[in-house]
Amino acid sequence: MTPHPERTHVNDSAPSLILTGGQVLTMDGDFTVAEGVAVHGRDIVAVGGDAEMRALAGPGTRVVELAGRTVLPGINDSHLHGAAYGMTKPPFALDVGHPAVGSITDIATAVERAVSEARPGEWIVGLGWDAGYLAECLADARRFPHRLDLDAVAPENPVCLTHFSSHLVWVNSAALRRCGIGPASAPPPGGVIDTDPDGEPTGILREAAQELVQAELPSPTVAQRRQAIQGVVRELHSRGITSYTEPGLGPGGATSFFGGLSTDNWTAYADLAASGDLQARVSVLLLPAPMGGSADDVRKGLAELRRPASADPRLLNAIGVKIFADGVPPNRTAWMREPYADGGHGALCVHGESPALQVDELFEMIRVAHEAGFQLGVHVTGDLAIDTVVDAFLAADAAVPRPDARHYVIHGDFVGADSLAKLASRGYGVNMNPAIKWTISDLMDEVVGAERSAYQWPVRSALDAGVTVCASSDAPITEPDWRQGVAAMMLRESKASGRPSGPEQCVPLAEALRAYTVHPARQDFAEDWKGTVEVGKVADLCVLDRPLLDLDPHAITDAEVDLTVFDGRVVHER
Repeated sequence: MTPHPERTHVNDSAPSLILTGGQVLTMDGDFTVAEGVAVHGRDIVAVGGDAEMRALAGPGTRVVELAGRTVLPGINDSHLHGAAYGMTKPPFALDVGHPAVGSITDIATAVERAVSEARPGEWIVGLGWDAGYLAECLADARRFPHRLDLDAVAPENPVCLTHFSSHLVWVNSAALRRCGIGPASAPPPGGVIDTDPDGEPTGILREAAQELVQAELPSPTVAQRRQAIQGVVRELHSRGITSYTEPGLGPGGATSFFGGLSTDNWTAYADLAASGDLQARVSVLLLPAPMGGSADDVRKGLAELRRPASADPRLLNAIGVKIFADGVPPNRTAWMREPYADGGHGALCVHGESPALQVDELFEMIRVAHEAGFQLGVHVTGDLAIDTVVDAFLAADAAVPRPDARHYVIHGDFVGADSLAKLASRGYGVNMNPAIKWTISDLMDEVVGAERSAYQWPVRSALDAGVTVCASSDAPITEPDWRQGVAAMMLRESKASGRPSGPEQCVPLAEALRAYTVHPARQDFAEDWKGTVEVGKVADLCVLDRPLLDLDPHAITDAEVDLTVFDGRVVHER
């Protein structure tokens, strides 16, 4: 049934833009499907049937004939390291991810080429490698990237190649020398320096140990950061994305070349917003403490950061604080109740000499940020770590009640039923990564066993428990391709084999789309003005080249973004 158009009384002049004759998925509470939408200035002023939309057109109205195509609210990638993602692109860094490379030899060739163009002693940096796609590692399970692979082509230039997960780096001997890392070097709390049987570093630095190298990397200028962010925003427009959460700007960690942890990134964003050149809506989680940090670090970081001012909170808004609780399952650094398939439980990555002291420290870190009035997004992946974080949320709220804090678990790979119930009871959420599920599900069978692997990122269980689920790319961990995320939530199939993994956790199209639209708007405290195609909401829209309803989920990734509207203006047109 086509709804009648609603009209605002903001302005009686004709719409500036009408999209009509298609399938407008409003994403309202009833999943209403309309035929057209009208825009005046920056706002949606009417939604309804085709004839009714056409009747609103005036002499200056641009009318876009949809011919059955789909209109969605502008997509909101609710966990996307925008500044870092921009710095992973040429000219700033090498692409050493699949499918750009297929082997360690390919990576060495790319590094050799970069060395030939670099100054003596200049850093070579890159991102994206994954042993699961490197021929030598696939041929021999014992084979892993090593400093010697890079030494052969870069004997004097230090090299730092960040893993696709951003939780480990691969460096050469020149980088180890530059950073003073040798057989006797102790990793920082929460970090691991891999060594060979002779005690020599292999060139793999995990979790907080990455900071030993990242502290030595050249820091991009604010102008370079602005350039990188603008490049990312242009890419996001081509993908129909108009909003994203930048999860971690602040002093909490080394200033890596990729720029994910530097206060200079806030300056770059603020400059773009003030000049009118920030063409996306960016919610920011401040990062007051590094991985392996303490409650004192959080206090100090928040005192330094305060809450940065923004020229336009609808464009740039620091709404929360990010804390790291543990690592990631593929690296066996997530804190799990049951051991990994090859042993070990992982651990929390916060300050403390024992697990009990680390738990106490994590509770205090969360309490400090909660009492400071911030939304909390906590990076946590293992089931034991998640239970600890959720209990810390509840303890903080019991001490200082905040009825609408909207804290959430970031990633939440193995969140269990008890924690889901507790999150739902407080209106807290979980931010999951379906495209990562698609990427690594076969690998995870080997890491945690088939049963736990199938359960990883239990979207259906979370929704059934009443938890608001947001979906995100975690770019640069995966590309910011929400279409792949939607398909992954509907299918839960593996990228490598196509095998279903936990099909009982599949969700229908409407729920998958909500995880990229209205639910992230709620995470942003912005559901009253964005996230749906309704009268009075901002005119952020995404037009696909085909109807989505009844489309085979396997074909969703083939859909192209024909048009993106941001703030009432067409910013991408294919």
